[in-house]
Amino acid sequence: MVVQAIFSQPMKETISFISANPFGFSDIIVHLNEQEEQEVFGYLSFPKGYKKDLYPLIIGVAGSLGWSEHHYEYLEMYRDMGIATFELKSFKARGVRSTVGSQVDVTTAMMILDAYRALRALSGHPKIDKDKVAITGWSLGGGTTFFSGWLPLKNAIETELSFAAHLALYPPCFVEPEILEFTDAPIHILIGELDNWTPAEPCVDLVHKIKNMGTDINLTIYENSHHSFDRSAAPIIDKNAYSFTDCRLKMRKDGAVMMNFLNIPMKSPLLQKIGLAFCAERGATFGGNPVSREKAFDYSRNFMGQHLLSN
Repeated sequence: MVVQAIFSQPMKETISFISANPFGFSDIIVHLNEQEEQEVFGYLSFPKGYKKDLYPLIIGVAGSLGWSEHHYEYLEMYRDMGIATFELKSFKARGVRSTVGSQVDVTTAMMILDAYRALRALSGHPKIDKDKVAITGWSLGGGTTFFSGWLPLKNAIETELSFAAHLALYPPCFVEPEILEFTDAPIHILIGELDNWTPAEPCVDLVHKIKNMGTDINLTIYENSHHSFDRSAAPIIDKNAYSFTDCRLKMRKDGAVMMNFLNIPMKSPLLQKIGLAFCAERGATFGGNPVSREKAFDYSRNFMGQHLLSN
């Protein structure tokens, strides 16, 4: 498959819904009803040239840098397959452009809640098959995709609807939950061997442990590839980005992530900054590898085709 760098602009339908602003997973699991409401929106696009009563759907979640060209290429590829797409706008809805170097203005917890609130809103759309909705995301959005399958978190948000598949690209895996219970839906991670932003090794370890619990989860590691290996641009260093190579954190069953040097939960932006200061460094490489880029697009196409288009 040859990945095209030019993509068309689809007709977009704006879908708005009410979410909230939980800082961490524990705010969802323990205090969801106490969270401040937040209006969030996204863009729903349908494939051209297809006539279906109901369309399968992929919800896309961007990374810390926001929506980029290669993200839109994936969405166009999915629409060319006959799958509708939803471009979740967690950042723009909150007036944020990027979370690189801070990771506190829009958090994974906010984005997971947004994703499930979007799933709930879109499940009532007359053209969407609510039983065939997958989620995919990159980096921070990859973490959203991955941890949206963690059952203590999912069940606190949504018990009736589930994602049919989770495809996470280079997610942060360095937070290990005390409870390793995940969704029955298939989960797959694509990550680069040389990633020093969200390193591959913690994903290998965590996937092994989760798989031993009976979860349908797998991992693909691309050789000689950095973070965002599916970009078309060559690798560069972002001096402000956190490098999590030396971070390994634990998460309690209530969703609180613990500092790795003190038994203190990082439940606020200040505590999180303190905790990360003792394990994360500044400066991470990101950028494309042409071979891995093509493989990732091919894998994504086949993964979504298998779980959304096959009967």
